[in-house]
Amino acid sequence: MDQGFFLLFATVSVITAVTVVLARNPVHSALALMACFLQISAIFVLLEAPLLAVIQIFVYVGAIMVLFLFVIMMIDVREAVLQRFLPGGSLPALVLVVVLGVEMFVLVLRSGRFSLTEPVAAGSGDKIRQLSTTLFADYLLPFETASVILLAALVGAIVLARKESG
Repeated sequence: MDQGFFLLFATVSVITAVTVVLARNPVHSALALMACFLQISAIFVLLEAPLLAVIQIFVYVGAIMVLFLFVIMMIDVREAVLQRFLPGGSLPALVLVVVLGVEMFVLVLRSGRFSLTEPVAAGSGDKIRQLSTTLFADYLLPFETASVILLAALVGAIVLARKESG
């Protein structure tokens, strides 16, 4: 069951990663990247690493995607859509992606890492509870300060990206 979910999440992750590269609209590319990050987070959950899954969502889906959206807002999207990175060079890139995908698929099928036995639980629940208590009790002020700084950066980017009327 876990192997099926892993293959599903991995397949969707690869598809969204290809969409990031092939999408013409930068906003669509950013949304596909966010979907890819969420799929990777789901893989971390399957690997019984909930802390990494939460960090993946907070750091990459939250902070990095906000940064990418700032960049998209700052550039002229209509002009960027008209420009191509490699005009006419997508066929060799597509062939390379297919070859690497087939190679990865063969390596995954040939490896013995996907067995039907369940991994032994390490009992990491206490460590996560201790880390979260430390983060939100002892380091609450730096955590809240970082969130206020990110909010100020968001407001500043919106003000800078606005077109001036007149």
